[in-house]
Amino acid sequence: MEKDTQIFGIRAIIEAIQSGKTIDKVFLQKGLRGDLFQELETLIKRENINYSYVPVEKLNRLNNKNHQGAIAQISPIDFVDIETLVMQASEATKTPLFLLLDQVNDVRNFGAIIRTAECTGVNGIIIQKKGGAPVNGDTIKTSAGAVFKIPICKVDHIKDALFHLQASGIKVIAATEKTDNTLYDISLKEPSAIIMGSEGRGINPSVLKLVDDKAKLPLLGEIESLNVSVACGAFLYEAIRQRR
Repeated sequence: MEKDTQIFGIRAIIEAIQSGKTIDKVFLQKGLRGDLFQELETLIKRENINYSYVPVEKLNRLNNKNHQGAIAQISPIDFVDIETLVMQASEATKTPLFLLLDQVNDVRNFGAIIRTAECTGVNGIIIQKKGGAPVNGDTIKTSAGAVFKIPICKVDHIKDALFHLQASGIKVIAATEKTDNTLYDISLKEPSAIIMGSEGRGINPSVLKLVDDKAKLPLLGEIESLNVSVACGAFLYEAIRQRR
């Protein structure tokens, strides 16, 4: 975690949250007690901010100053809400293209996906508030700065975004091996949103039940899956090919 993306100290983090700063994640010391610490915990949970309890040794490694048992990671970007994202994209083009990431948790994959999405004209990336990779210095570096050039939206759950997209006339397609359709069997010419799953688990089964279509990439070798950022690139460039 880069020092310039940190806030440390319980009171400082409380004030940052109350002032509307975009907090990516808060690291809290395991076993800590006290009224102020409890106030911070309550605020984090009420604002649905991503957090985890860690040993004091981890906090000391992150920042050896007087952290008081709490360190927050600040996002270097401002996130947009789902309503604004869809409205702006629909005003800009008749065939918007969105990307949903269901808890992609490797920061290098996340950065590479953002870079490819920007290069392929994706109108916005939608991520879940909890469980995915943070937007931090490594993300910026891996994305080659693309993180500043494409709107990113955070939702409480991917299902929230899926329902909103479908209600807005956007077809939602899951990139999954759990289908007989390949990527080349489906249409990406209309307004579309592609869901990519996490590196280990893939797309959540409860999300898969709600999509409009599913597609997989043909794999001709012995390895059963592609890196998620590579698979994402294949899907996005097929969308470009169909739309040309």
